[in-house]
Amino acid sequence: MKKVLLALAIIAGTAFTTFAQTKSGDSGKFNIGVEAGLPVGDAHQVFNSVFGASIKYELPIAPSTYFTVSAGYNAFLYKSEVKDAFKALGQDRSVEGFVPVKVGVKYYIEQGFFAEGQLGAAFGTRSGRGTAFDYAPGIGYTFDGGFEAGVRYEAFSKNGTISQVGLRLAYRF
Repeated sequence: MKKVLLALAIIAGTAFTTFAQTKSGDSGKFNIGVEAGLPVGDAHQVFNSVFGASIKYELPIAPSTYFTVSAGYNAFLYKSEVKDAFKALGQDRSVEGFVPVKVGVKYYIEQGFFAEGQLGAAFGTRSGRGTAFDYAPGIGYTFDGGFEAGVRYEAFSKNGTISQVGLRLAYRF
């Protein structure tokens, strides 16, 4: 997994350097957002909901197309019966946390509507959780004034998959 992360870092650094030289008049945009999601698939059996926050940088690479880099935190909240089972084992657990770090491409289809795809790694915050492959396709809309809303499917894959359908509300600046 360290090789994957190193490759992602090299790709991101190369892209930033290249695009900065070719698009010196265009500046990128940051956005910061809050997230809420519903676990799907097998994760739905264990978790109730997902809450989080993230920051994203968007760098223009072509008309209507942006290279994206993002990082955040997702807290998957355990169902009460799962928390009770952990307590019976002498463990006090209510949240499973992940720190996703992704790169991707965002394409504006028409007047604010966009499609986006991201790939990266999700780092588990609990000891022994490790790092998972993260992929997240989504769609959304950017409103006048800098606000943005998007829906995505996101999955963390390592010896099984933990996935969600998430909503992100953000402000671009």
